[in-house]
Amino acid sequence: MLAISGVLNVTMGLILVVLFHLDVSGVAAATVIANIVSSMILLYRLTHMDAVIRVDLHELGVDLLTLRQILRIGLPAGVQSAVFAVANIIIQAAINSLGTVVMATSSVAFNIEIIACYVLNSFGQACATFTGQNYGARQIRRCRRVLGVCILEDFIATAATIAVVLFFGRGLLALFDATPEVISVGYTGLVMVFSAYTFSMLYEVMSGYLRGFGISLVPALLTVVGVVGVRITWIGRVFPLHRTFEAIMIVYPISLAATAMFIGVALLRYRPSKRFAAKPFTASSRTD
Repeated sequence: MLAISGVLNVTMGLILVVLFHLDVSGVAAATVIANIVSSMILLYRLTHMDAVIRVDLHELGVDLLTLRQILRIGLPAGVQSAVFAVANIIIQAAINSLGTVVMATSSVAFNIEIIACYVLNSFGQACATFTGQNYGARQIRRCRRVLGVCILEDFIATAATIAVVLFFGRGLLALFDATPEVISVGYTGLVMVFSAYTFSMLYEVMSGYLRGFGISLVPALLTVVGVVGVRITWIGRVFPLHRTFEAIMIVYPISLAATAMFIGVALLRYRPSKRFAAKPFTASSRTD
């Protein structure tokens, strides 16, 4: 469904922009259409599959206890993701102050960075899912294995993705803007951001591991401190003294290293695999 949505998005975008000259509104309309089509196909599949996972629309309802558990884990996880957007707005404001070339470079580089970012984040999500499943099945030893496997696989997949992106980086940047200055500055930005991905990988997987045990608020709060706190402080105190693109981008590895360290300390502090190993599993066990 994602593949269909992606192809439809690009195709409709070209049709609406090139043939109907709708510009930005055409791109937006193509995205909405692609999402609607893929959602409808998914809904059809869910309502027509076998009895094990089939969705009956007539039986949909809200269980308040389940809703409370979902919100307890989901809201902090959502805040944890949202703080990156807040921090990036602050960084983007600093980048914009350096002029149009740097601003264009940042926009172009972001479209390439996101490729590796999606690969990296997927293992953190997988870690939360498999940890939660094994915790629910009282297979605590497997939870520890999930953490190790996800870190190893995430490192390999992310490293491979970064290597490919950096190898073709200048060519990819040229697809968006062939200006030599934009390509040079953009490639420098890619290298600096990717240097932070080792810390980001550890942070995402460890956070997912804690969320799998229902510990969601702690990593969210530590992310606010490590990401938003460090970046605001850096942009407010250090950047005014060194107004360069490199001075801005170095905050990525610094902030993510701090966040990974905070999450690592929390993991050692909570030791959820031992904390919950001797406890019987109940709904109240999944708490911060």
